[in-house]
Amino acid sequence: MLLSERLQTFVALGDFLRSANAQPELIQIAQQANYRNNWFTPENSLNSLQAIANEFLVADKLSAWVNLYTTQSGEEPIKTPRAVGVVMAGNIPAVGFHDMLCVLVSGHKLMAKLSSQDFVLIHYLIQKLKEINPAFSEFIEEADRLNAAEAYIATGSNNTARYFNYYFAKKPHIIRKNRTSVGLLMGEESEAEFMKLSHDISDYYGLGCRNVSTVLVPEGYDFTPMLRTFEPQVSLYLNNHKYQNNYDYNKSIYLINAVPHLDNGYLLLTENDGLVSPISVLYFQTYKIQADAAAWLTSHADQIQVVASAKGWYPGSIAFGHTQRPGLTDYADGIDTMAFLKEL
Repeated sequence: MLLSERLQTFVALGDFLRSANAQPELIQIAQQANYRNNWFTPENSLNSLQAIANEFLVADKLSAWVNLYTTQSGEEPIKTPRAVGVVMAGNIPAVGFHDMLCVLVSGHKLMAKLSSQDFVLIHYLIQKLKEINPAFSEFIEEADRLNAAEAYIATGSNNTARYFNYYFAKKPHIIRKNRTSVGLLMGEESEAEFMKLSHDISDYYGLGCRNVSTVLVPEGYDFTPMLRTFEPQVSLYLNNHKYQNNYDYNKSIYLINAVPHLDNGYLLLTENDGLVSPISVLYFQTYKIQADAAAWLTSHADQIQVVASAKGWYPGSIAFGHTQRPGLTDYADGIDTMAFLKEL
């Protein structure tokens, strides 16, 4: 299958996901995903599918992305297709799609071990690709075991990463561990910026590595305006019983142990030198001057997926409201997946 055909197939998938005619089918699939995993509300699944369609599956974006890895238009990124085993994450809806896209657009064959938590959406997207272009059936295998793969991409926890490194050590691989994201505030953010930050913190219930779980703030920072801006979203989160259970549990622990914290009705804020906060909790740490914040970010760089700031003012950061809207070149852990695949 030619590169142009592969790209056209993904463009067609994006057109389908954006079309009004697809909505009844997508709603049904989103409901099935929710039945299997209560964290995946229909609204969140639909939002994820639309983000994939709008950020990844657009002809101009795909062409510009692929051209980064070819010397001339229409050239194949790779010469010899390999079987690439992908162990997909399942923490937020359709999170494994970008790896699938990279493998297939590059021209390799995909051996996908789907997460039990995100089986419905990824399986659906695979079937839709095959429906649009039956030739993809020869390039995609949903597999329980990946022994036959010639290279691996695996995403998991720090604990599972040790096993991945052991089992996949003799073949080319990308192994991803736990990461989280950080918000950097200067003390001059507007209400509109706070609202964008609230999405970085709480979209998908904060379960993604691109969700902000810690904020750095100037000493003496007044959190009242920020938490007050977040308050209207209470019902969006407490309507989910799993989220509310976490909120109630963490709140009771803080109260029983007299841990200083702020509470706006669905989000708990506490000072903590950790990076990964529990569900329904946002950690904060303070800095005296911007150089201190920069030094802290540098020292924790291998644990941070994304740094977010208002309008992306901090060098190397992205603007509030965009952490869960990655583009095609926003590779997990900063490892260029397409470059890895090209060199196989």
